[in-house]
Amino acid sequence: MVCSCLTARLETVSMTMAHVGAIVATVTGVMAMLLHSSIHKIEEGHLAVYYRGGALLMSPNGPGYHIMLPFITSYRSVQTTLQTDEIKNVPCGTSGGVMIYFDRIEVVNMLVPSAVIDIVKNYTADYDKTLIFNKIHHELNQFCSVHTLQEVYIELFDIIDENLKTALQKDLNVMAPGLTIQVSCTGYKAKNSEAIRRNFELMEAEKTRLLITVQTQKVVEKEAETERKKAIIEAQKIAQVAEIHFKQKVMEKETEKKISEIEDSAFLAREKARADAEYYTAVKLAEANMLKLTPEYLELMKYQAIAANSKIYFGQEIPPCSWTTAPPLAGGLRVRGTPGSCWRPWAGARGTGGLVARPIPKLRLCTEESGCVRERENHALLDYS
Repeated sequence: MVCSCLTARLETVSMTMAHVGAIVATVTGVMAMLLHSSIHKIEEGHLAVYYRGGALLMSPNGPGYHIMLPFITSYRSVQTTLQTDEIKNVPCGTSGGVMIYFDRIEVVNMLVPSAVIDIVKNYTADYDKTLIFNKIHHELNQFCSVHTLQEVYIELFDIIDENLKTALQKDLNVMAPGLTIQVSCTGYKAKNSEAIRRNFELMEAEKTRLLITVQTQKVVEKEAETERKKAIIEAQKIAQVAEIHFKQKVMEKETEKKISEIEDSAFLAREKARADAEYYTAVKLAEANMLKLTPEYLELMKYQAIAANSKIYFGQEIPPCSWTTAPPLAGGLRVRGTPGSCWRPWAGARGTGGLVARPIPKLRLCTEESGCVRERENHALLDYS
């Protein structure tokens, strides 16, 4: 009886211990699951935003381990460093009605940490779908709708990314301040049909030939322009040389003119000075001669002339003389006597060249070239004094 009671008690204790172990294990498992659900890790370059009951909490957490209420609070990790959003297979309808597709467009953007709460609150944690993906589709179709296939595919393709960046950033500055486009959008070449591709290849070939023709024409025009400029330069050089020679001759003539004027002025001055000197000499000589014409001086001259004669005749008659020729007078004149006349020294009036005149009948003044030109009575020009 006693053994049966002990056995029953032991069985009861064993069952109780088993129930306790199960409860402890269950509680431990639940606590571990709750702890695992409440602890979460945030990577560097991200912020954690929390939702409690669907409402966004205003306190984000940075990188590291954090704890939250499990099953009540949830979180989303939002990247705050540079990230690249890739939009694939973007359709684009041109103004001509042709539909082309851009294989992919990449947009590099960055969200500043201070703007995370506002942007997530307004556009959710998947803000890039609303602000970037959908906006790229809209802006690209806006661009294609006003341009032709030629412009979109070739002529304006290089400015599409810049236009997208400008349009995106302009809207983001208003709708989502803090979200910036850091790098230009990169659009890859659009895809189109095989027929369009062949047409563009043919067009590019024709354009290449046209460019070659245009460049050849430009080369020919440049060569002709070079020849024309060369001819102009040569003509200008010849004209400049001729102008220099002309100026040189003009300067030489002007120099000769100045030299001639100087020489003429010097000659005129010399001639004037000589004329003035001769005039002065003549005036002074005349004044001196006037001063000499005194009775005493004339008497002296008379006696000097008489003293210079080698012969003097006295009496009533003069001995007859043969034809005699007197010494030459001034101007080639000579005193030539006639038969029965003669010339002799006589102290009388003084003639030209220092000769003394004496009355002798029938004397003629003659020259060797023309002979006697006139008769001069009662005087003759005698020898030098």
